Amino acid sequence: MKFGTLYSYWGNEWSCDYRRTAKKIKEIGFDIIEIGAGHLLEMSDRQLREFRALTKDLDLAVSSNIGPAKEYDVASANPEIRKKGISYLCRIMEKMDAVDSRNLVGVTYTYWPNDFSDLDKHSLWERAVSSVRQTGRFADSVGVDICLEVVNRFETLILNTAEEGIRFCDEVGEKRVKLLLDTFHMNIEEDNICESLSRCSGYLGALHVGEANRKLPGMGSLPWKEIGQVLRGIGFDGNVVMEPFMLSGGAVGRDIKVWRDLSGNASPEEMDKLIGQSLHFLKKSFEG
Repeated sequence: MKFGTLYSYWGNEWSCDYRRTAKKIKEIGFDIIEIGAGHLLEMSDRQLREFRALTKDLDLAVSSNIGPAKEYDVASANPEIRKKGISYLCRIMEKMDAVDSRNLVGVTYTYWPNDFSDLDKHSLWERAVSSVRQTGRFADSVGVDICLEVVNRFETLILNTAEEGIRFCDEVGEKRVKLLLDTFHMNIEEDNICESLSRCSGYLGALHVGEANRKLPGMGSLPWKEIGQVLRGIGFDGNVVMEPFMLSGGAVGRDIKVWRDLSGNASPEEMDKLIGQSLHFLKKSFEG
């Protein structure tokens, strides 16, 4: 397993100085930086080359995370919006190839955050399967894995459980389409996190980790040692990426629903220390 963190841990906006953040993440001891996939489309060819060179120099893998806007909803009832969404995700994967990012993770089977204006789950599911089949074929052509994030009922109605995720992947039938499970979402939806993970052998492409309140692993009560045992048991050797959200305010606080400071009013230096301690805890729990 390789360990990483999402870029936004230190801020409350969906933006980042990736050069500075990549260096900080490496210094703390991570193997992976998870970036905002949409940001790749905003970067020039020169910036893409420089970012690739930097991450190679740091020996830091790159994972790309996105929850597309509604205008790119590949499950939309509007065929033009679906077409636009498929094109958007394929353009992102082209840019991912330029920075040697091999994992596109997130809610790429619909849009996020969902406003629940369409509650016809059966039709949404069928349209999403058809669209993801197309993006999955393109992903294979550029050597990218699409890891579909299973999220809780308050964020989408399509994929809420690992069982649904497995069935969805089977219907898509593309080898590059896998699952991204997240311990925060699983804590809400699964009867038993460990049992659900154990059923995902062969499907699990990546794992997001965070406590039940989105704090850093080790700051709450989730069964991390037992989760690690299950991951080793199913032979999981993919990316384990922290997705902590502890700062209120800004677009991040609004979208993730962080209405109070969860860091204990930590300074940037204290935030560095906390995530470093969490990484040490997680490695000890997962590596056995």
